[in-house]
Amino acid sequence: MFRINLPSNTGLFFMCLIMTSVSFVSAQTKITIQAGKPGAQISPTMYGIFFEDINFGADGGLYTELVKNRSFEFPESLMGWSKLQQEGAAGLLSVRDNNTFITGTAYGEPGNSHYLRIVVKKAGKGCGITNEGFRGIGLEKGKKYWFSIFARSSSDKMGFKVELVNADGRIVAQGRLDNVTKDWMRHIFSMNAIETEAKAKLNLLVTSEGSLDVDMISLFPDDSAASDSSTSMPIPGLRKDIVQMLSDMKPGFLRFPGGCIVEGYDLSLRYQWKNTIGEISQRKLIKNRWNTEFKHRLTADYYQSFGLGFYEFFVLCERIGAEPMPIINCGMACQFNSAQLAPMDQLGPYVQDALDLIEFANGPAESKWGKVRMSMGHPKPFNMKMIGIGNEQWGPQYIERYKVFAKAVKEKYPDMQLIAATGSDATIFPNGQKEIDYLWSQWRQLKPEFVDEHFYRNPEWFTENANWYDKYDRTGPKLFVGEYASQSVGVASPDNRNNWKCALYEAAFMTGMERNADIVKMTCYAPLFGHEDGWQWRPNLIWFDNLNVYGSANYYVQKLFSLNPGTNLLPVETSGPATPDDSKKALYINSTLDKKTGEVIVKAVNITPDSQAADIELQGISKVKKQAKAITLTAKSLTDENSLRESKKIFPAETSVAVTSPKFSYNFQPYSLTILRVPVE
Repeated sequence: MFRINLPSNTGLFFMCLIMTSVSFVSAQTKITIQAGKPGAQISPTMYGIFFEDINFGADGGLYTELVKNRSFEFPESLMGWSKLQQEGAAGLLSVRDNNTFITGTAYGEPGNSHYLRIVVKKAGKGCGITNEGFRGIGLEKGKKYWFSIFARSSSDKMGFKVELVNADGRIVAQGRLDNVTKDWMRHIFSMNAIETEAKAKLNLLVTSEGSLDVDMISLFPDDSAASDSSTSMPIPGLRKDIVQMLSDMKPGFLRFPGGCIVEGYDLSLRYQWKNTIGEISQRKLIKNRWNTEFKHRLTADYYQSFGLGFYEFFVLCERIGAEPMPIINCGMACQFNSAQLAPMDQLGPYVQDALDLIEFANGPAESKWGKVRMSMGHPKPFNMKMIGIGNEQWGPQYIERYKVFAKAVKEKYPDMQLIAATGSDATIFPNGQKEIDYLWSQWRQLKPEFVDEHFYRNPEWFTENANWYDKYDRTGPKLFVGEYASQSVGVASPDNRNNWKCALYEAAFMTGMERNADIVKMTCYAPLFGHEDGWQWRPNLIWFDNLNVYGSANYYVQKLFSLNPGTNLLPVETSGPATPDDSKKALYINSTLDKKTGEVIVKAVNITPDSQAADIELQGISKVKKQAKAITLTAKSLTDENSLRESKKIFPAETSVAVTSPKFSYNFQPYSLTILRVPVE
């Protein structure tokens, strides 16, 4: 709880209210909007999304490969697989690395050096392997699934069958392949599911004696990845329902490939973008840095196949209309883990990776890396405008590395916008505020285009600091609020919830960020995704299992702000009877003008359990059209949340509002975020 001490100067008091956009009310609030005085422009990139491969966000989530460890490249080569011998069958399994099917080389380090040999002594009813998928394999009745495999046999007469079975072992879909040759070849066929199953398994059973070598055993749903027999690389597959959730937000940008993923536990596990492009079969798998990070959710089977790599990220940005924002490693591993540093005299390859990435994204088709992009199916440049140098780095060692990167990038690409970091949240890393103050002293001199700030705080912090950016330097770098989320219990606690209190209080903070749109140019919630059966961190914006996806209450808050930004800020004055001893009597107000549609947009957050009556005046407006629109997001209780069972328990409701003049009244519902769109002249 926080208090406001009333100054003796009433005018000064109301000036404070204007600056904070917070009014404490007991009966009636007056909201005066200078609709005829549009101010700072709202950046088209104001509201974006942040992707990181945490909580099975990529493999097992957005990337629709259904087979885990499809190329036997996990350090435990058969993780995800187990031997399967049906009646009368006997055989042996061995993972090998000689005479592989290699069809090309990765653009970074070599990938995919292993394959599996199945030696069948007795065929019986089938001898082979079974795959458990990512916490099971999700199948939908009536949907087609494409199975593909690289295989060769000891004779031209060997064959095998593929079964997708439910938890009881009943076959849900099946297919067969005969006459596998002695030479490596890619085989593809489709299967149709006859029932819906969330926890299916895939069986591959050899039905004749001899040996069969297999690699890149893959299964994709038809609506995310078609098969193309003319190439060894499957067409990139993204999960349709999850992509739709992202597209529906109309994000201004997509930050990728993440935060701490970029750094890695140590530099050997850092994200190297060149290992994530080219032929899918040759991308080099690495251990996911969240594999054993949290003792409460150890996830020994969490790796990155990079089927979702940098090329796919750029394509996704294009599909959902978001600006690409890649973050690159700056020669520093995660400072919360090993804090390993690349020596300054060995920083060259890291810098070159950054320059090559820009050429891959933006270079002409005849350039070295533009040619690689073209070979993957995208001749036109992706028109990347910004790049982040490091993630949550801090200290002098970060500054000296940033300078090297900035100099090299700006010399070759002077228009490229650079994003610098301020470490992690000041409350959760050593000497946090002192380190942040040091970094800001440097950024004011070095002048990156954007500085990235992160906030993982309790819900009350977000309401108490809705004025956080009011006093920031207007002449320094612009702000990118790159990660924030209200923690209902504590940072990284497994008991955190995506409840309505967290979402509503974040909305109050968002009114403050938007009110400071002259310096705050980009914002995004983090993390983005969580698998119901495979998460390591919570809360998350979007949750899913193998068949379903739903948005949290926080998702709908983010979506409403993203869909209703307006084009210009409008000055707002909020006045009313002050009740400083009762901070729950609070409205958080912001307003913008949408020049494209001719509407005044009012965003109001009521964090109290009572409705709040307000008189609203749009000054500088000659006329309003009779029908305005109100979009309201609310819940009965602050502990309410969405779930798989009640995916739209907290969901926006849209109504028409009769507005006959520039002066009108409105009641803001309890515990609500309200968007008013008023057509004006």
